[in-house]
Amino acid sequence: MYTRVMELNYWDSTECKRASYDQATKEWTVVVERDGVEMTLRPKELVLATGMSGKPSVPSFDGMDVFAGEQHHSSEHPGPDAYRGKKAVVIGSNNSAHDICAALWEVGADVTMVQRSSTHVARSDSLMELGLGSLYSESAVESGMTTQKADLTFASIPYRLLHVFQIPVYDAIRERDADFYARLQKAGFMLDFGDDNSGLFMKYLRRGSGYYIDVGASELVANGDINLESDVDVVRLTENAVVLSNGKTLPADLVVYATGYGSMNGWAADLISPEVAAKVGKCWGLGSNTTKDPGPWEGELRNMWKPTQQEALWFHGGNLHQSRHYSLYLALQLKARMEGIPTPVYGLQEVHHLS
Repeated sequence: MYTRVMELNYWDSTECKRASYDQATKEWTVVVERDGVEMTLRPKELVLATGMSGKPSVPSFDGMDVFAGEQHHSSEHPGPDAYRGKKAVVIGSNNSAHDICAALWEVGADVTMVQRSSTHVARSDSLMELGLGSLYSESAVESGMTTQKADLTFASIPYRLLHVFQIPVYDAIRERDADFYARLQKAGFMLDFGDDNSGLFMKYLRRGSGYYIDVGASELVANGDINLESDVDVVRLTENAVVLSNGKTLPADLVVYATGYGSMNGWAADLISPEVAAKVGKCWGLGSNTTKDPGPWEGELRNMWKPTQQEALWFHGGNLHQSRHYSLYLALQLKARMEGIPTPVYGLQEVHHLS
């Protein structure tokens, strides 16, 4: 319905197989498979709009080859129903890990979350009311706020200053939900509010990981319904268990690796070439020199919605606000090029990190 209303030229049941750029003709060759039939497209511009994440990051542990149960990355998790009454171990403690653990618990699985590093948790209600209520809420609409105004307002704060605005928000959330956080920590959960106490959104911009928006799973961790092993790592897998660095052995029928994703240029490596991926460099992050966001300071999100070191290759992704707001400016850049309007680029993203 959406594609019809918006008159989008949309192809479903289509997979991109490979792409290459001809510097002489200034044209891409993009091979896709649509409904089982291979087709070749020759666009002038190519946008990788695959979200903000790249390929799944799957760890390598001793014994993975001998484990007799089922093991998969969270991106391949089929849902909880097949694991009713089973013993499950979920490696990770961010959004996917919490959601999968909660779903497994609901169908009667015996589930353990393995937390290897600290996680920021923000309750959904508190985040909406204290963090976003002035822009995205019924009361904001009543006061005259529109979605477009809200998106522009949020985007208008320079990234260099944004953490200063965010710290008081998360101070208020921490005060409001003090009992909730105390119960989580009493259960052994390793909690943080970011390197500079600026909370969830700065973690999202800087590294795209390390947080959970709580919609109920944290209560299951706090009261022990979801078992927790924290401040540990995985030593190895055996035929039927996960062995941890604290000496514990967790029997397991299922192991889920909720271990995140790589940079978006990983898709470019697969679809185009490793050389193009390296030429473009890491996508996302600000260069804040905080955890998993190495410097130098970039000033804006790496390679997002703007020309890259690879001519005619663009990246689009982000949350709803970013997708609404920045897709317009990406589209305008593409439209200008289609119409032959001069579009000088005053400095391309320098490559400091490959992934």
